[in-house]
Amino acid sequence: MSNPDLDSPPDSGGPAPAEIPSEPDVDQLLDRLEQLEELVDHPDEREQVRETMAVARRIPGLDAVGRGIRKYTARDMAEAFVGTILLALPLLVEDGVFVIADHFVGTTRAGIPIYLVGNVAFVVVLTTGLLYWTDIREVNVTNPLFGVVPRRLIGVLAISFLTAAVLLATWGRLAVDDPSPLEAFARITVVWTAGAIGAALGDILPGESAGHDVTIENLDEIVSPNK
Repeated sequence: MSNPDLDSPPDSGGPAPAEIPSEPDVDQLLDRLEQLEELVDHPDEREQVRETMAVARRIPGLDAVGRGIRKYTARDMAEAFVGTILLALPLLVEDGVFVIADHFVGTTRAGIPIYLVGNVAFVVVLTTGLLYWTDIREVNVTNPLFGVVPRRLIGVLAISFLTAAVLLATWGRLAVDDPSPLEAFARITVVWTAGAIGAALGDILPGESAGHDVTIENLDEIVSPNK
């Protein structure tokens, strides 16, 4: 005869243990850690949270996490700069840049250089596609500017444009034939087209880079860590 006291589990009177999911989601863990990083105020505690996140991303077998890119760091900016140099440099010695720029400026509708505007739009769309619409890497949009604009997209476009402009200026290619400001801008956009592709590929091909995630909130802390 069974004893009911032995058959039923004892009642400890405490709260029921939390249910453990059968398939733990590491992405959820990283999301929780990012939320925790925003809550803590002390720099040492925030650094401990970041180190924990870095350890979680390096867990063997987590292919999805290993392929995903979540942070945007200073090293990513450097990689974008190098990628721009690699693809933009050959164009600096090509006079075809001047011919294309003249075509951009010379074709207008209602006073608007339509091909120049179209090329700028093409660069933005192409760069966005390389970063977020291809299967080269899984790139996640985190902490977007103004809640909408991806930081990585702005960084890649800005770095490649500024690099193209500086290269053209230092190599004297903006001064040839004394161009107008619009013609000089058109020359930059021609080199920028190739440079933006190189910047996007240089950024995402190596995968996620180590270092601090550059955001508006922690920019001052990154620049002056001892403050």
